[in-house]
Amino acid sequence: MASAAAPPPRTPVGELLAGRYRLERRIGQGGMAEVWVATDTDLDRRVAVKWLKTNLASDPVVAERFRREAIAVARLNHPNIVGVHDVVAHEGRQAVVMQLVDGKSLRQLLDSQKRLGPELTIHIGAAIAGALDEAHRNGFVHRDVKPGNILVTSDGRVLLTDFGIAKGLQPGDEDLTSDNVMMGTAKYLSPEQVRGRRLDGRADLYSLALVLYECLAGRVPFLGETDADTALARLQRDPTDLGHLRPTLPIGLVNLIHKTLARNPAHRPQTGSDLRAALLAVDTSPPPIDGTPAEPPPRIANPPTRALGAGPGVPGDPHISGVVPVTSADRTPAATAAGASPSSAARDTTPAGPVPVGAPARQDAQRWTPSLIVVGTLVVIALVTAVALFVGLNRGDSADDLTIDTIVPSGDTGASSEGGDPADPAGAGDGSASAGTDDDAANEAAGPVSIVDVRAWDPDGTNGSENDGQASLALADDSTATAWPTECYSNQYLGGKRGVGLILTLSSPSAGRLSVDTLNAPYQLEVYATTEQTAPADLGGWTIAAENQFGDDPATVTADVDVAATHLLLWLKELGPDDACTSANPYRGRLGEVSYQP
Repeated sequence: MASAAAPPPRTPVGELLAGRYRLERRIGQGGMAEVWVATDTDLDRRVAVKWLKTNLASDPVVAERFRREAIAVARLNHPNIVGVHDVVAHEGRQAVVMQLVDGKSLRQLLDSQKRLGPELTIHIGAAIAGALDEAHRNGFVHRDVKPGNILVTSDGRVLLTDFGIAKGLQPGDEDLTSDNVMMGTAKYLSPEQVRGRRLDGRADLYSLALVLYECLAGRVPFLGETDADTALARLQRDPTDLGHLRPTLPIGLVNLIHKTLARNPAHRPQTGSDLRAALLAVDTSPPPIDGTPAEPPPRIANPPTRALGAGPGVPGDPHISGVVPVTSADRTPAATAAGASPSSAARDTTPAGPVPVGAPARQDAQRWTPSLIVVGTLVVIALVTAVALFVGLNRGDSADDLTIDTIVPSGDTGASSEGGDPADPAGAGDGSASAGTDDDAANEAAGPVSIVDVRAWDPDGTNGSENDGQASLALADDSTATAWPTECYSNQYLGGKRGVGLILTLSSPSAGRLSVDTLNAPYQLEVYATTEQTAPADLGGWTIAAENQFGDDPATVTADVDVAATHLLLWLKELGPDDACTSANPYRGRLGEVSYQP
């Protein structure tokens, strides 16, 4: 007899969508769609295919939302937004073909690591804030910013994906979502979404702040028994202070996240660009946690002691566990002679009346005689020595009897070794050769300080070079046409490197002001210094001289160096697009007009 059970769903591995995209394996699914890794057989490249679920394929509204997502994202051209290649239909099911990102979602990262460090959190926040700014300027609100829609690659790239419920900002844009339904994920909704009010880009920034809060705290600030309770919680209370949950976080970062979580949108950063700039400007130094002084507490001058042999039977005595030994010397002669018991002999027999003051015991008396003899002998010796020196130094009427020889290095042919000059009793004439040498060194040190060497530094690189042959082009020559360029990179954060830079060697140790032109933007630049003779081989050996400088436009960056630096490091952490690079590696940094003024 045939079974009445429904047949299992067909697994479409190897199926060719729209005659072009061959499905390989499913890597995820949500409430609306499945995500597959596929191969574009026309262009021989791997892509991601977001394929509408079968049970939703007949819903025209859902199908139209899929189509609109493709159109919306195709209009966005930003390195932190997953690109859309195509939109197709197969067997009545809509599919969106997207850029395949080799990495993990932030949700997976948080599930495994629970909490992230402030530097990585800032990096993620700045990238997504920039992506949201691009979407907002093109007329879209994402409405579903959450860890599951943020992708992090192994080389440090951060991308925003899934514009499936994005809504147009223009009043005439049709919203294809259901009425009276809060679109988005309850844990990451903004207060405006909960209230059902019209949204703008600041709603996405609120959701991003919730994500950054979770990155640092390990949990979201609002969580109820149901999705409705979770959504309404943000209307009823403020989030728990991040500084209480994790006191070592930078104060500026905590304050910025709480500012972005303001219920009133007017009190938040107003654009994604504003939030990005504020995140990159955060001082990541941890705050002081404990104000307790490092010095130990003062010692008690006369700490209380307990007489040996005193037992718990004496009123007022503390009880000390264990046996306290009592020596025969501790027993008073009177008690022993009277045949008192050991317990009574161990008690304090000091009479209640006044005690006559007698001479101290012989062995306890302070003896002065040996000390006085030693001190007296030393005084006599000192006096005899002083008299002898006085007579020897003042013998005769002039200084001619004293011969002062100046020791001159054998290699110094310009020095003189003449004897003392009667007209110069201090011997200045004899010391003129040595003093002249010191003056020359002082004059040289006080002379103009210049940059005598410049070289490129790429400690995280694999090819051992970062256009080192062009490093000298960065030095000031009143021309912006000459500059040191980095290599071209696939993303603005140097593919996961900490940075690249230039090491400047000064002619002599000196404090001063450094000036450099950043010729590509956006940029992030830090200045380090060292007083060592050799430039440190690791970034940790350098001392920060100027905190992170950043901007969205080329600019002249100046930094005051307060130490007598021997070497300076210009450390570039973010690159701007450059037409001289290829489309596969479009980002490059350029530094020029580097000068140093003591």
